[in-house]
Amino acid sequence: MRTARVGAAAAPALLGLLLGALALGPALGPGFVLRYDMVFVPDPPLTLPGQGFPRAVPSDLVVALLSQIAPAQAVQKAILLGIFVLAASGAAALVPTGRLGPRLAAAAFYAWNAYLAQRLLLGQWALLLGVAGLPWAVRAASLGGRLRLAVALLPAAVGGFQAILVSAVAVLATAATAPCAAAARVRRAAEAALILGGLSLPWLIPALLSEATTDPEGVDAFAARADGPFGVLGSLLGLGGIWNAHATVPGQGSWWSAGVRLVLAAVAVWGFVRLRARTRRPPAGGRDRDAPPYWTGLAVAAGAGLAIACLGAFAPGAMKVLIGWWPGFGPLRDGQLHLASFALLQAVGLGGVVMGGVMDGAVDRAPGSPAGPVPGTRAVAAVAAVAAAVPVLVLPAFAMGAFGRLAAVDYPDEWRRVQAIVNADPAPGALLSLPWGAHRAFGWNGGRVILDPASKLFARRVIWNDELLVGLPGGGRIAVAAEDPLVTRVGAVLRGRPDERAEALAGLGVRYVLVHMSDNAFHGGVMLFQGRELRLLRLDDRR
Repeated sequence: MRTARVGAAAAPALLGLLLGALALGPALGPGFVLRYDMVFVPDPPLTLPGQGFPRAVPSDLVVALLSQIAPAQAVQKAILLGIFVLAASGAAALVPTGRLGPRLAAAAFYAWNAYLAQRLLLGQWALLLGVAGLPWAVRAASLGGRLRLAVALLPAAVGGFQAILVSAVAVLATAATAPCAAAARVRRAAEAALILGGLSLPWLIPALLSEATTDPEGVDAFAARADGPFGVLGSLLGLGGIWNAHATVPGQGSWWSAGVRLVLAAVAVWGFVRLRARTRRPPAGGRDRDAPPYWTGLAVAAGAGLAIACLGAFAPGAMKVLIGWWPGFGPLRDGQLHLASFALLQAVGLGGVVMGGVMDGAVDRAPGSPAGPVPGTRAVAAVAAVAAAVPVLVLPAFAMGAFGRLAAVDYPDEWRRVQAIVNADPAPGALLSLPWGAHRAFGWNGGRVILDPASKLFARRVIWNDELLVGLPGGGRIAVAAEDPLVTRVGAVLRGRPDERAEALAGLGVRYVLVHMSDNAFHGGVMLFQGRELRLLRLDDRR
């Protein structure tokens, strides 16, 4: 019996590991997975953030520290698989039953849905750390305990500002609505706010000290968009709607896929509502039970996230006014990002639907109480298998790296040689990466678009153009201005006279210029390395 209990407790985590292996597929092979914001590099340096908004703080530093123990590519794969394991086990822990079928249903849905797939295809692994840890944070906030909450929020703390952002609303709402005395709720909410603030210091302090700005035009660029036949709202309800059309799963926009996801969302929301209604009206002969202690808080957070996602799409003017008034509202631009709590609500709701079927409408235990017996009947095993399979069948093209959109590759040797030359130089000075654009598409990476790897490769300040050009569905593009003021000054130099660029850049503190061979417009300085793809220049003769 004890073995059965241990197996049942570990089953959601094992399911998460299986789903992670199935989703990543070729990405688990030798090499690095490089796509959009997901840029891991060999031997990442231990560096402090630059002057732009600290989006990769402290995630890059944590990766660099872990890479002192294990190869960076192994660290990346462990993190990616860990996201699935943490998400699945956490969602299962929120389902108020010891039965395996409902818990596996919630686990599978939360680890395999359009939101997670799209954010992974956009390369936002640091955000997904917070999303994966969200159910554990919600559970900790509902049960109380400062240490428990701090530990549960560690994945979000590692992920940085976006990961903390998606966790903060759910944690604060859960703490403020916990079923306890009013004074206790106030104390819990205050403690949660202090913990969130403390864990945010690694990125919050650099953000406050930086001169980074936020362009209100980003509201239009990053607003949720329709990725199926049911419009923006239908896409959001189905946990899709990301602004980047290249971050969608193959076939996701079909009538069949979008329709089934919308129906599944409706069923899941209904199941979540029934969790509260069922506890208020137990079946004849059953015991009255309290609603799950996180129910109200998660409902509030999910509603708020959906409202933010809709705001940028349907009322962008209001969002622009907020950002113009205070740049701190900038993180609200990417509205679809805030659907994390809604995804968790649907996962728990789907578990509630299965729980109602298996248990005939009864809730057999409350969270935190000892698990009840786990039956081993064939019927329950069949329900568990079907419940775990449904999310995969609804979005099958997420498998095998979304049919090749995720794959592992290795950097050409010249990248490592350039890295070694620059990092061996103790002299101060920044490195400028050209061509003057944020993203690259390399043949050795299958033509997949990624953020410039040079931004993470060197143990010195790297200047790269963080201005973004985002295409619109009807054609045309929106330019989102750079956040780093130094980027603006360097951009002005690069638009100036070619014969004056080297001297002007040196005056701005630039020591090295790394040029990809697709850009032949820069000349000057001392040639240190010339390869098939990269050219490294030093702008002065000092050793």
